[in-house]
Amino acid sequence: MENNSSNGSFGSVLGRFVVRWRWPILIGTILIAILGASGLQYAGFNNDYRVFFSEDNPQLKTNDALQKKYTKDDNVYVVIQPKNGKVFDRDVLIAIEEFVDSAWQTPYSSRVDAITNYQFTKAEGDDMFVEDLIFGAADLTDEQIKEAEKNALADPILQHRLINEDASLTGINIVIKKPDPEEYKRIQAEKQQMADSLGIEVTTYAETETEVAAFVRNQVELLKEKHPSIETHLSGVVMLSNAFGEAAQKDLSTLIPAMYLVIILTLILLVLYNTGFLKGISGGLKSIVTAGSVTFSTLLVLMFSILGGVGIMSYLGVELTSVSVSAPTMILTLAVADSIHILITMLQGMRNGLAKKEAIIESMRVNFMPVFITSATTVVGFLTMNFSDAPPFRDLGNIAATGVGLAFFFSVTLLPALLAILPMWVKGKNDATQGANLSWLDNLANFVIAKRGPLLYGSIGVTALLVFFASRNQLNEQFVEYFDDSIEFRRATDFMADNLTGIYTIEYSVSSGEEGGISNPAFLNTLERFENWFEANDKVVHVSTYTDVARKVNKSMHSDNPSEYKLPDNREEAAQYLLLYEMSLPFGLDLNNQINVDKSETRFIATVDNVTATELIELSEAGEKWLTENGIKGESNLGISTAIMFAHLTQRQIYSMAEGGLWAILLISIVLVIALRSFKFGLLSIIPNIVPVAIAFGVWFFLSGQITSGLAIVFSMTIGIVVDDTVHLFSKYLRARREQNKSSEEAIRYAFSTVGIAIVTTTIVLSAGFFILGQSSFAMNSGMAQLTAITIIAALVIDLLFLPSVIMAVDKRKTA
Repeated sequence: MENNSSNGSFGSVLGRFVVRWRWPILIGTILIAILGASGLQYAGFNNDYRVFFSEDNPQLKTNDALQKKYTKDDNVYVVIQPKNGKVFDRDVLIAIEEFVDSAWQTPYSSRVDAITNYQFTKAEGDDMFVEDLIFGAADLTDEQIKEAEKNALADPILQHRLINEDASLTGINIVIKKPDPEEYKRIQAEKQQMADSLGIEVTTYAETETEVAAFVRNQVELLKEKHPSIETHLSGVVMLSNAFGEAAQKDLSTLIPAMYLVIILTLILLVLYNTGFLKGISGGLKSIVTAGSVTFSTLLVLMFSILGGVGIMSYLGVELTSVSVSAPTMILTLAVADSIHILITMLQGMRNGLAKKEAIIESMRVNFMPVFITSATTVVGFLTMNFSDAPPFRDLGNIAATGVGLAFFFSVTLLPALLAILPMWVKGKNDATQGANLSWLDNLANFVIAKRGPLLYGSIGVTALLVFFASRNQLNEQFVEYFDDSIEFRRATDFMADNLTGIYTIEYSVSSGEEGGISNPAFLNTLERFENWFEANDKVVHVSTYTDVARKVNKSMHSDNPSEYKLPDNREEAAQYLLLYEMSLPFGLDLNNQINVDKSETRFIATVDNVTATELIELSEAGEKWLTENGIKGESNLGISTAIMFAHLTQRQIYSMAEGGLWAILLISIVLVIALRSFKFGLLSIIPNIVPVAIAFGVWFFLSGQITSGLAIVFSMTIGIVVDDTVHLFSKYLRARREQNKSSEEAIRYAFSTVGIAIVTTTIVLSAGFFILGQSSFAMNSGMAQLTAITIIAALVIDLLFLPSVIMAVDKRKTA
């Protein structure tokens, strides 16, 4: 074999250059790494759930329009669970009153709703009074408390919203009005001025959810200290946003250390395997020193790649999120694959008798092009994630692409420079031992060659079957299930859904079509029929709309006659009743959250049980259709909520990432055709890069059967990653065919013997890395990582069993 073939000439030249100028290159790459890492000073974290939606997302626009008409629905929902199972216990009511008073002090709070301050209407003679359902619990008689319980359990506004059917649980809803960014700047400037004078730090806009969550948690702890007979559970949209940050912090503190441990162990085993297990005390010390040199060199490449990738993107203004925070783990996993190929070839060269520097140059010659192709296609795959509809996935792709690009740069500069400087020893080869070490690869190659026909058709059959099952996966997106039980928000929300109220909502702004039209009896009757239509659905646990207020006030205006619990049949009366009721409401508990300014529209909220994303969208669209068919016109008919926004996320992800996947296939095909200098083999290599993803989704049907937005990006992400095995096999196969004039069968054996250990090792590291990320408490990351790991393993099986069969069937050219 010619050592300076055109296929490896640049790698050889680069290898010689790096070995010769190793110290300047070492210093230069360290300075580059420091420069890239300096961007970390601009790093920030955003845990607001809204980061998952682009500015042109139609559901986000609809949701913003609805909240602009009324009030924002960001909230903290505190479930109060008395240990004696009695909410209407004097001590419990006193505790609730105390907590409500403190809840009004929550940062950015605009409203606090509880059973104690619920505005209860009653008639006394010809007058209507509106007052707190519970006021001064410590001074109430037992009879008054029983009467309040009776009224609460009979009020449909409270049932399954703030109290359950047996009054064993109640909720306190704190509405948070997070200021707009411009308004926040003004508030922040005032807070900063005060903070500077006190010498303390203030939160940033992205940290307001954390600030609110911390305040409420502190108040809850104070409540439980004073009233130990009460348990609490915290849910709501603010706690959802905060959970994103908590999940990310948990992952950073556990997953990356675990990944580093796996890499260190892998490198130690790799060195022991390739150094020939140096014997004796001196030999053992030499093995330890060699393992230390290899591990240190590799870890430095990984660290610089991660810090540079995150630092550069932070400098460009990219904030980390619960999704993009997994980028360091991905960079860590992918960067080590480049290093392993270079290390294994170098160690094998030393075992074959080459001096260390010569082995480094030979490794660079052999591996530069495959490593470059792998890195380039992986970068392309990650960059096509910019087609994603969710900005955090775009950020993930851009950070990972930057890190992978840096990993390639450091792998072909810093790594060989360090290897040339640091001490290492490798035992010379023993033919018998070498043959034993490679016997399993020879046997595998012989098996694949002998059984090429059955393996080819068997692989096609299995793939076709798994593709069928892949098509059976269901699209689903439930934000509560983004988190596992280790996250407080998930436990609290599940408890709330099982025992008190639903966790998802559908909201409409129902228009009367005229100013003051919500008092029109015809409109009110339509609204009531819409309410009844929703309540007839067994998935709906509560409906809140203006008709509740209209019926309640009408009853009180008729001396609390139960038969008058109905809608007013006179427009003037209805308008007067509404005015009288609004004038009686205390500050902060008005109807601005239900009625728009000119009283032409009213907010309609249906709370539903734990339904799938598809069911939620179908129910929402059915409601839109009902409104249209019953004479309600306008864009306000669109059903929306945070839950619906997430429900649509997967569908939008699928469509956007399908486009990204097509571009990835096209660009990677061009790269491979050019790199392999063969149109036929360039296109052929695409097959083993696409098939593993199809197989993985087929396997996923049996593991989960549900596709979320996190899984929608797997194709674009893995199409570049799985190229690693394919490219290295193809490059070694073509090297044997072109440079050594071997037959197709002999070239397969050569490829297995030269690159088999490397691709098995990289597959172990890659799959281990993603399986570790798969233990994330955040389902978007864990599902994506698990499916990616399955894809990588499937790619190895395809490349070792299916690809050689295809190559031998296609490449029948005789040797010269």
